[in-house]
Amino acid sequence: MSIAQAMIAHLTAMTIALLIDRIIGDPENWPHPVRWFGKWIYWMDSRLNKGAGKRFKGLLLVISMVVLAGVIPFLFLHALYGVHFILGVLVEGVMIATTISTRSLSEAAYKVQKPLQLGDMEKARYEVSMIVGRDTDRLSEGEIARATVETVAENTSDGITAPLFYAFIGGGALAFFYRAINTCDSMVGYKNDRYFLFGYFSAKTDDVLNYIPSRLTAVVMTAVNVAKSQYSLWHVTSLIKRDAKKHPSPNSGYGESAVAALLGIQLGGLNTYKGIESNRAKMGEPLIPLQPGHIEQAVFIMKRTVYATWLFYLLLGGVISAITYTWS
Repeated sequence: MSIAQAMIAHLTAMTIALLIDRIIGDPENWPHPVRWFGKWIYWMDSRLNKGAGKRFKGLLLVISMVVLAGVIPFLFLHALYGVHFILGVLVEGVMIATTISTRSLSEAAYKVQKPLQLGDMEKARYEVSMIVGRDTDRLSEGEIARATVETVAENTSDGITAPLFYAFIGGGALAFFYRAINTCDSMVGYKNDRYFLFGYFSAKTDDVLNYIPSRLTAVVMTAVNVAKSQYSLWHVTSLIKRDAKKHPSPNSGYGESAVAALLGIQLGGLNTYKGIESNRAKMGEPLIPLQPGHIEQAVFIMKRTVYATWLFYLLLGGVISAITYTWS
């Protein structure tokens, strides 16, 4: 397959994936690769995360993901493209669809917003506990809204635009591999006694993989949403530049600071994890008090960013295909 053919295949598969995600999303009872990854990580964690050499054993987990989520899916897709080009594109589209979560992230956010607007704090606390790791049993209305907006902002890159980035440059197999490493990081990439050594390589690999997508997402997010914001491009970019690097994650601050600046709200601050307080760096300025309506606005920002990112890749891929076809 030529570079132009591969690019056309990846772009078509990405389009199919976005359509599948928009129509179906992630039905709870359907088989899903992320659940398979999770079971494998749990199995490796329970058997290897003990005794001496935990850091090396954590490296074995990452290497196993290279094989299971990268090499095997690549060989599988290669074989399908050998049977028929359309068959390969369709299956690759399904594979990419399982790595993105626009619809499920939107639905999860609205499940928090609805009871919050009705004043049902217990229901809102329960729903937000489904999507964040912090303690939620005593969160106020503003803190619930903040937790939900932060989740939408961070996962716009981790859960959607980053997999699309890797699908663009390497197809479904690379998107699969990214998703597997991101799952590793979410399960074992913690700086606590249990996972500091075992999760080291999972966390570092995830940091490397997200370096470009997180920054690119902030650029696209700002470009396509600033016209809807009451704040200027200079104001938004200044706050992103000031705040993004304050986040404990080298990548998560870009999405959060962009959303905070666009909405005129402040994210970050005091969170509690299993009773232990953690004072996170603050993103943005508190120009407007956080309200339930900011959850819907964050979802709109996410959707505009996702579809603008897809259009960007279509244009870039079209140019690359035209150039490589002309030279061939």
